[in-house]
Amino acid sequence: MSAIKDWTAYAEALKGRGKELRALHPEIVKGFTALSAGAHATRHLDAKTREFIALAVAITTRCEGCIEAHARKAKAAGATREEIAEALGVAIALNAGAAFTYALHALDAAGE
Repeated sequence: MSAIKDWTAYAEALKGRGKELRALHPEIVKGFTALSAGAHATRHLDAKTREFIALAVAITTRCEGCIEAHARKAKAAGATREEIAEALGVAIALNAGAAFTYALHALDAAGE
């Protein structure tokens, strides 16, 4: 069970904090918004595939705001719970693969 009980309230709170940051540093928020809009423009991937990628990256980077946004957008793009679970499985496997690879680096660092 997630520590976040109400994902909608969480998203709304983030929006409020985003407005606060925009007032303090409008240039950085403008840049982030432009980057996000550019990444959102899908020409070759359909929206559902894009959201699967975004959701997988969100869990690997542990971004709760991104998890909320892209889970919601994946559902809006027609993703089923089963499809979302499969996409998340790929992210889980990649995280395990990264840990495996870094374990090999640790062995190298430990020497013979």
